[in-house]
Amino acid sequence: MNLLSSKDKLKDSEVEQPFLIALNLTRACNQACAHCYLDAGVRSTGEASELSTDEVRACLDEINALGGETMVVLTGGEPLVRPDLEEIASHSSGLGLMTVIGTNGMMLTEDRVARLKEAGVAGVGISLDSLDPTYHDNFRGVLGAWEKTMAGIDACRKLGLSHQLHFSVTDDNAHELDEMIEFARSTGALVLNIFFLVCTGRGEKVTNISAETYETVLRKVTQAAHDEPELLIRAKCAPHFKRMAIELDPDWPITLAQGYEAGGCLAGTRYCRVTPEGQVTACPYIEETVGSIRDRSFAEIWQDAPMFKALREPVLEGRCGACEYAKLCGGCRARPLARDDNLMGEDFLCGYEPAGGAVIQPLPEKQNALMWTGGAEARISKIPGFLRRMIRRRTEDYVRGEGRAEVTAEDLHTLAAKRFGEGKSFKPNFLSNSDKVSPDG
Repeated sequence: MNLLSSKDKLKDSEVEQPFLIALNLTRACNQACAHCYLDAGVRSTGEASELSTDEVRACLDEINALGGETMVVLTGGEPLVRPDLEEIASHSSGLGLMTVIGTNGMMLTEDRVARLKEAGVAGVGISLDSLDPTYHDNFRGVLGAWEKTMAGIDACRKLGLSHQLHFSVTDDNAHELDEMIEFARSTGALVLNIFFLVCTGRGEKVTNISAETYETVLRKVTQAAHDEPELLIRAKCAPHFKRMAIELDPDWPITLAQGYEAGGCLAGTRYCRVTPEGQVTACPYIEETVGSIRDRSFAEIWQDAPMFKALREPVLEGRCGACEYAKLCGGCRARPLARDDNLMGEDFLCGYEPAGGAVIQPLPEKQNALMWTGGAEARISKIPGFLRRMIRRRTEDYVRGEGRAEVTAEDLHTLAAKRFGEGKSFKPNFLSNSDKVSPDG
């Protein structure tokens, strides 16, 4: 395949390159979570049918050929059980792709963290489901898991590898949200992602969360995300976050009306995952495959898959179809598909009743791009590729609001100071804005 043709083909088709791709490298795992969407098991080695090192490298080449501004999450199962993980990560980062690891953290020794850094890994997402060791161990199915995960967080802090925390919320641990936010701050985490589980895989047997708890917790997450001065707090697999965000503060840039910054489902539109055997699906919770990278190029699958085309031009049903937030939220597509075999069905976990108003439209891209000074271009070039577009847009909006036509490095500094405080620059918030991040690990 001519990799140079992939980007041209994507341009011709007007299909945007993905923000994020999750590569499930293995089904092997050292935990036995009852909620696992992959139905991974406790075993030290993967299946013989899993992608080889060369196959993963070739897939990364194809992903990069689409434009190079995609973030890649190397995950599992537990990706750290793959002996070639550093080789894969090095190849990915060497291409210029933002490369991160989704892990349960148990194998993050200081030596392993050092090797991941050397391989160019930008950060790790670590799953932590409770500050109560007993609850976490029971939820993860392994005695002592909590202690090893905590040691992994400490190793990342000691060696300077950026980390974020993944908190899967249920009826049983929802009361810990405030404490988890404080803990994330105390560890220096860049991001705290609150995951709302979808019942697929082994997780189809998990009750996980009631509609009442879902609504209450999501509103608390929205308020916390709005008020938090530095730690980025995001809701995952909870697109109703967008509706709550715009209800709370219509001018908050996190809403789709202001650009892709968080919340609404990106499955099949700007995100997908590749299974350990090379099958491509719209998201980890949608098990129906749209093709295999062993049979077709990733670019062809991304552009042409019928399910992806349907998700890009959705015809929603039920309350989702009648909702004024249909384009800002759109509901989770995996939930009605898993329960009712209906990709376009209403998201039954959402308690909102449409008010009958006009559909809220996303703001169009501004066509009159501004001039950027050399200093400004140099500064934004240091920001991870998948974040550049969002930051460029936000900066130009700020400069237009100032009545100017030129963006300077000082403008970027000013916006960073407003977001993170004086003396700080834009952080490499590796999992903060792609926003359909796989809940792996």
